[in-house]
Amino acid sequence: MSRAHIWLRAETKPLEERVALTPNTAAQLLKAGYKVTVEDSPQRAISSHAFAETGCDIVPAHSWRHSDKSTIILGLKELDNESWPLEHRHIHFAHIYKYQHGWQQVLQRFIEGNGQLFDLEYLIDDNHRRIAAFGYWAGFAGAAVALKALAGNRQQKSPVLPPLHSYQDKQQLINDIRSELDSSAELKALVIGARGGSGHGAVEMLQSAGVKVIEWDMEETARGGPFPELLEVDAVINCVFIQKKIPPFITTDLIQRANRRLSVICDVSCDPYGDYNPLPIYDQCTSFVEPTMRLIDSDNPLDLIAIDHLPSLLPVESSEDFCQQLLPYLLELDNLEQGVWKKAHQIFEAKVREFKKA
Repeated sequence: MSRAHIWLRAETKPLEERVALTPNTAAQLLKAGYKVTVEDSPQRAISSHAFAETGCDIVPAHSWRHSDKSTIILGLKELDNESWPLEHRHIHFAHIYKYQHGWQQVLQRFIEGNGQLFDLEYLIDDNHRRIAAFGYWAGFAGAAVALKALAGNRQQKSPVLPPLHSYQDKQQLINDIRSELDSSAELKALVIGARGGSGHGAVEMLQSAGVKVIEWDMEETARGGPFPELLEVDAVINCVFIQKKIPPFITTDLIQRANRRLSVICDVSCDPYGDYNPLPIYDQCTSFVEPTMRLIDSDNPLDLIAIDHLPSLLPVESSEDFCQQLLPYLLELDNLEQGVWKKAHQIFEAKVREFKKA
């Protein structure tokens, strides 16, 4: 009996160089008997040639739509904003379950096509912990971009940050940050959610650059915001994964205070479109092309970073790490009615029912 056919689609999000399957993990799937097809993509940080060498079939980008309906379509970020029905089984980060912009349209496409979604963000074990995440790399990259913005702020650059580009590895990024910062300046940053995966990455990046770090987690935020203490540091890195509405960490009124030291905020969690945003001081994301948003334009400016694919700053390392975490579960794709896949599908079905009742 042949095993499932896994089809790695090309990403369409601009500057998204990460991948949901690496040649190493593809080789292990092939060895286990799975068929693996990979769409060609010059945007991807890992070449199609590297996949071909493992034995994967290489096909043109965006041809997955015409594949057999039993094929499992594997991607990373959300699909393009189209209207045609989705008929396949899809695995990717859809960003729709917290009522983000356009969530109804996406669910409608799945309903019309009788397709299924297994959202990567909702692959959880029996302890309700995510089995694979980019958290560490999001925090690491977010802190790095915050420090680059801080350096640009100190040098009075306009814009404070030019367009970003990906780096070969984390050491190259660390070296770049160190070269931009004034070694004589005593910089201080506060990380919210410091004990989580992304918080750990942010703390490590900041310490590697010689920045004093204040680590906050559940104990420090338990009393509820807003928190005037955030104004007393040079940079704030928010790494908290919020699943319910809570009092805001910071507000528009708070950042207007005259005694503000804070000059850069990086929202690694980056969810401005839903109701759960603990930083309700902005309502749209920034990007690699325009990394910062100026919240206060004065002699004491305040800039915000809210890039929703920060790990793309280190696409190869972050992809390799994520795919190794995901691999044991990809090897179970022959039976989507068990384990983490069953839980993810139940969440999808619950959201569909909720949508139909609305």
